[in-house]
Amino acid sequence: MKSAPAIILTIDVEECDIPLEYGYDIDLEEQLDQSRKGLEQFMKIISEAQVPCTIFCTGVYAQHNVAWIKDLDTKHELASHGFYHSHFDPKTDLLSSRLLLEELSGRKVVGFRMARMQHVEEADILQAGYTYHSSLNPTWIPGRYNHLKASKLPFFEKGLWNIPASVTPNFRIPLFWLAFKNFPLVIFRQFCKDTLKKHGFLNLYFHPWEFADLSKYPLPAHVSRGSKGELVSKLKSLIRYFQEEGLGEFITMENFVKQLENGK
Repeated sequence: MKSAPAIILTIDVEECDIPLEYGYDIDLEEQLDQSRKGLEQFMKIISEAQVPCTIFCTGVYAQHNVAWIKDLDTKHELASHGFYHSHFDPKTDLLSSRLLLEELSGRKVVGFRMARMQHVEEADILQAGYTYHSSLNPTWIPGRYNHLKASKLPFFEKGLWNIPASVTPNFRIPLFWLAFKNFPLVIFRQFCKDTLKKHGFLNLYFHPWEFADLSKYPLPAHVSRGSKGELVSKLKSLIRYFQEEGLGEFITMENFVKQLENGK
């Protein structure tokens, strides 16, 4: 029997360093504090909805939030988001972040996502002991990347599963965090429904600091929109829509990869 379409909710748990991109100085403790506040809101939504999520966590965040890592509900998956969010050394960070997360959590970590969805060589990811990665956004984001020719569907290549972020079947409209934040909910919901029907999976990603108050930072409106509570209500409504419409099964990315491996 064919599996139901997979709904994969993921969150990149990292230092809130986005104000630095816009010229606002913010020290590490404040970055971590902003992410903690937003993550608390996100996890509350997930817990109330009783759905699993996949958490791509940086080593730095894990080091400063050991108790949270240890107490993480086992229905959620813990994966790596590198060691630092602002800089990356493939020779050390891939392995060190995985080993740290495994040590703190007592779990096996098999997934990786690169900060800002940047490219990392598959050979380096594989050598560091991962089974899959999810750093591909198969669309064009001006100033970031152009992946208009990349696969919109999961694929196995160079020894790893690659699980792309979701884009719409037509025109490759990205369904990433900025789209969720800025599109009217009714439009975003329809995009998700069309994508689930056509692709059989939905891979959405968020950041914890999006759900914290960002009003003190000089961020563009398209980045800070919804940070005073509106985004919390919007995510609750989106998850409830998926559940009430019976559009698919909420699943971790690790379990989705297992389905792919089993050919389901």
